[in-house]
Amino acid sequence: MTRAFVLRRLHSLAGVLPLGFFLVEHLWTNATMLYGQEAFDGAVARIHRLPGLAWLELLGIFVPLGYHAIYGIFIARKAKLNVGSYPYLGNWLFAIQRVTGVLTLLFVLLHLWQFHIARVRGALEVSALYSAVERTLSTPGMFALYLAGITATIVHFANGLRTAGDTWGLARSARSRRVIAGLALALGVGMWVVGVNTLYHFVLRCGGVLPLPGLNRSVVCGS
Repeated sequence: MTRAFVLRRLHSLAGVLPLGFFLVEHLWTNATMLYGQEAFDGAVARIHRLPGLAWLELLGIFVPLGYHAIYGIFIARKAKLNVGSYPYLGNWLFAIQRVTGVLTLLFVLLHLWQFHIARVRGALEVSALYSAVERTLSTPGMFALYLAGITATIVHFANGLRTAGDTWGLARSARSRRVIAGLALALGVGMWVVGVNTLYHFVLRCGGVLPLPGLNRSVVCGS
């Protein structure tokens, strides 16, 4: 077992488990904005009441994120993107994974600076998160940036799930690869719909584009 083999598997594991779980949870928590500020504030408050939250964030998010990002940059720098010469689907997916990885990292750093780091340095109160998101997405440029960032992040994660099947030896046949790819695509589309729906809530002011179970539009829309 070579060092590169171990590092590659750790890179895949970090992206799929702790970071993947956090991405799903983060999108779901943010989706409570569709039910109004009170629902979102309650969801955030429950998270901040978790025991050992600082250690959970450090070991479950920031350490895996740091390793995944650093080793991902190393992989991206070594990658040879030759879709012009070999425009096969697998080659395009390889290129997309590298490009979206860089875009995702830049987006995550921006998102952390605007919200998490602002909160840590005392520039943003937890109770003011909803209003801060509302202000951030009120400008067309920032809205477009978040739309692109969420899309890149979810594409990177879903495509990473597909490649994890090869990395971990789960996709040993053409059929198993198709099944894993289909599941990854379905999960990615679902996550993207939730994320974009949440963004559009701040444009439409009426609970987003798609209705969610239990969504009381008379409360959210103020009518």
